[in-house]
Amino acid sequence: MSDTELLRIGILAAGLLLIAAIFLFGRPKRAPQGKRKESAEVERQRREPVLGETGDVASEEDGSLDGDASVTQPELGLPDVEPSAGSDLGKRPSQDFDKIVSLYVAARAGEVLRGEDIVVAAEKTGLVFGYMNVFHRLVEGHPERGPIFSMASIMKPGSFDMTHIREMETPAIAFFLTLPAPMTALDGWEKMLPTVQRMAELLDGVVLDDSRNALGRQRIAHIRDELRAYDRQHQAPPLTKSPRW
Repeated sequence: MSDTELLRIGILAAGLLLIAAIFLFGRPKRAPQGKRKESAEVERQRREPVLGETGDVASEEDGSLDGDASVTQPELGLPDVEPSAGSDLGKRPSQDFDKIVSLYVAARAGEVLRGEDIVVAAEKTGLVFGYMNVFHRLVEGHPERGPIFSMASIMKPGSFDMTHIREMETPAIAFFLTLPAPMTALDGWEKMLPTVQRMAELLDGVVLDDSRNALGRQRIAHIRDELRAYDRQHQAPPLTKSPRW
């Protein structure tokens, strides 16, 4: 089975894992134990970027990422991030939700995303390690409101084991905005999108939409329209004035 086929299967399974994880957000969960399988040798040599069976990564027509664009490599060394099995940082105040908007950062064909690089990139983009041992973007000054969006690995169990983070490899990471969020849906999207794009630059990855296609301008515009409609449907009804007698 090719790397591309494995990636597609992994991302397909990730959608189910994310929904299951969100249902569990209201419950404390111990960090999964166990050591990830170690690779005998890690190849650091850069390959020509390819995505999908046709090898197309970008095009001017759909506005996808440019596969030939240079990217910033993550710095070596890890930030001071500790495992937080019992941490509530990033926990949703309520596990009720009615919509999930997801994006992926996938490694290019023949490559993987490495745990230590993911952690460094997450710190650079303002993500915080917390509840369920995944990363979250929180409301500045109001962490108690829960995550604006979260980031997990598509590999089971989805969490990041910091004790073995240097051994971790994954074909992709998933970002998910769960609605209702601690801000409007559109504002949450405008926080998530640039973070995902920056993570892709730092990790030399490719941004995919929820259908596992390269994210282009038309898809971005369509998601914005959907979220504007969501906000209109969920905005508070106007207050009625009491009649004067």
